[in-house]
Amino acid sequence: MSAASNKSAPMPGLWHPLRGRTFRNLLLADLVSDIGTFMQNVGAAWLMVSFNAGHLYVALVQTASALPFFVFVLPAGALGDIVDRRKLILVTQLWMTVIAALLAVLTIGQLVSPLLLLALTFALSAGDAFETPAWRAILPELVANEDLAPAAALNGIEFNLARAVGPALAGLLIAAAGVGTTFAINAVSFLGVIVVIARWRRPTSPLKGTAERIGQATVAAIRYVWYSPRVRVVPMRSGTTMFFASGLTALLPSVARSINGSPLTYGALVGCFGAGAVIGAVLMRQLKQHASSEQIVSGAVILFGLNTIAIGLSHNLPVLCLSVFLAGTGWIIFISTFSVLLLTNAPTWVRARVMAVAMLAFFGGVAAGSAVWGAMATKMGLHTALLCSGAGAVLSTALGLFLHLPGDAIDLTPWVHWRAAAIEGGVLAASDSGPVLVAVEYEVSPEHEEQFLKAVRDYERIRRRDGAYQWRIFQDLENPIRYVELFLVVSWGEHLRQHDRVTRADQEVIEQVRLLSRKPPTVRHFIDPKQKS
Repeated sequence: MSAASNKSAPMPGLWHPLRGRTFRNLLLADLVSDIGTFMQNVGAAWLMVSFNAGHLYVALVQTASALPFFVFVLPAGALGDIVDRRKLILVTQLWMTVIAALLAVLTIGQLVSPLLLLALTFALSAGDAFETPAWRAILPELVANEDLAPAAALNGIEFNLARAVGPALAGLLIAAAGVGTTFAINAVSFLGVIVVIARWRRPTSPLKGTAERIGQATVAAIRYVWYSPRVRVVPMRSGTTMFFASGLTALLPSVARSINGSPLTYGALVGCFGAGAVIGAVLMRQLKQHASSEQIVSGAVILFGLNTIAIGLSHNLPVLCLSVFLAGTGWIIFISTFSVLLLTNAPTWVRARVMAVAMLAFFGGVAAGSAVWGAMATKMGLHTALLCSGAGAVLSTALGLFLHLPGDAIDLTPWVHWRAAAIEGGVLAASDSGPVLVAVEYEVSPEHEEQFLKAVRDYERIRRRDGAYQWRIFQDLENPIRYVELFLVVSWGEHLRQHDRVTRADQEVIEQVRLLSRKPPTVRHFIDPKQKS
């Protein structure tokens, strides 16, 4: 579909995806689960504050939550594309239920120390890290393509409604019944998601060739992102943004304590952040109709940064609530935009892994930023740390000058255009033997040489993105119109997968290379003879 037709087509309404029963039930179950998660987060942060462990330990609670994504998210993304995503989500939900219940028991029994709290927070977040790439990748399986943007917006509204409600409930419960109650409610909150996912009958696709191994799949993810300029820019921008933005979210418990030391104040501030994010999610549809992704992200990051600065300068609770509300509005706008850009620029076969690479950058920024701003708050003061993180967030928008975010969506429909290799007796049809050398011969007229070399260099990016680990183009010295393109793939199974990874968006480059050849290219495949048996 052309860009013009995309602009003329009416956008689906915000509530349109709710027609799907599974999506609707999962959204409601996830709302309950996320409310429990935010109660858990508030409880953990406030428990650390109650230990009088200092700003650094308070900020390290967010580091412990973010670090598992940095450590585990790449293999988690590979698993999300290799195994049944439904089963993976069920296992991780059960893991988080057990860890949350253990934390509740230990807290109620007054057996938790600062280090044990950080360790259990890490373990709980590890389950989330293994689940999240698969969780985000199933969204296109639950709704139609045209409903993807409103479904992502609804997820944002759900998440931030939970952010608004959960902390407020946590503040009340902590004041009335203690921190352990919030951890117990979080353990119970996972059950709804478990029931909905267990009842979901996910359609499965037949496996073509051999299944990828986790190591190969992880390498394929990094390779795909590196050789996809439209995808690569998103984690680079989001990681940098989150390094600075993490200052506010990591130090908000300390801000609340500096006012009056009440858990109700912290719950109110986090609730204001979530309420602002709900408003931001509602505004997303209107913003997309009038501005580009780059303009939306830059404006939202500036809004967030300026309000972080305002929080660093203010000691007045009403002013803080307003600034936190506006910061939450900016937060969800740039987070949702990054997420939709990834979903619309990654094909199905690698979607969970692309989300994993993006989360590696995202949570790497959060983990590093939380530690840096916590240390700065300890050494130089809370308000200085907030001023610096807010100013850094505003300045980070300058990256848009040379790391510009992608615009219109592209057609990621598979475009199978290669002929199947005529392998004698099908010896390697389902084999992981390799490496495989592929040679493609072209005949190019002298007047088209410059155009051909430019086009084939663009083709190199596609070859490498989809599986080639080496690539070269050679010209025959004895017959200058003859060119040979050579590339190596790690195995025959991986080469077969290359056939399914080319998309309609690549068609223009590939056809340009073919049109500049005087006759159809000749393709040959080579392998070490010892690998055939």
